[in-house]
Amino acid sequence: MAEVAFIGLGVMGFHMAGHLACEGHSVRVYNRSPAKAELWSDEFAGDAFATPREAAEGAEFVMVCVGNDDDLRAVLLGADGAFAGMAPGAVLVDHTTASADVAREMAVLAAERELGFLDAPVSGGQAGAEAGMLSVMVGGEQAFYDRAAPVIESYAKMVRRMGPVGSGQLTKMVNQICVGGLLQGLAEALHFAQCAGLDATAAMEVISKGAAQSWQQEHRHQTMLEGAFDFGFAVDWMRKDLSIVLDEAARNGAQLPVTALVDQFYAEVQAMGGGRWDTSSLIARLKRPG
Repeated sequence: MAEVAFIGLGVMGFHMAGHLACEGHSVRVYNRSPAKAELWSDEFAGDAFATPREAAEGAEFVMVCVGNDDDLRAVLLGADGAFAGMAPGAVLVDHTTASADVAREMAVLAAERELGFLDAPVSGGQAGAEAGMLSVMVGGEQAFYDRAAPVIESYAKMVRRMGPVGSGQLTKMVNQICVGGLLQGLAEALHFAQCAGLDATAAMEVISKGAAQSWQQEHRHQTMLEGAFDFGFAVDWMRKDLSIVLDEAARNGAQLPVTALVDQFYAEVQAMGGGRWDTSSLIARLKRPG
């Protein structure tokens, strides 16, 4: 069992840290909103701290799950940042969906302090975090990965090292490209089925046994038909992720016409007031009058 700090107790981190505690690891937590950290410490066996530095002191592994590049810098750097509290030899595992550039930047700063660094974004959403069944794609040195993987497995069904630092974030970009395209295709398919007078639910049940099967189809088609979007991965977050994807594509020369179009469609959903709706809400823009 390891001494672990977990920084960032949002819809994902709260449950991920909980699984660590339930597995028997000694867990110290920090959250920007102290009330959330206290709620976690009341529910699980662990202590809440006032700063990332305090939470990180004495931890062999420090897990971070925050919102974006700037949030990551805010909790790692400075006098009260996690890096300041970590002892040489400790490993920082960043579960934030962020840019590959910030991963490389933080890895350099970690190395200067004799710390390990892994970029390790996750896929599986809130449901995956609650069930401890996330997929974790990791970038970083093999030695750091070998040490951290058994701890990460507390909340994962799949953990894989994808290459050097930044590779985890690049793999998460691949994931988001797939998710956006699949959801737009599913939205159009459901919309078409309804316009054609079909029983859309029955159509999904039939084609789910064939080549069109996907996780999104099986888990989202019914709520899409019901117009229920008050759960899951928010459109605002997806647009943040797609912005990272499109910026990276501009650098590496990848052609992503469908991804760029889906990003525009999500902007329309935001304009409809759906910024906090689940990403499956793409269907809502197809049902607007006219």
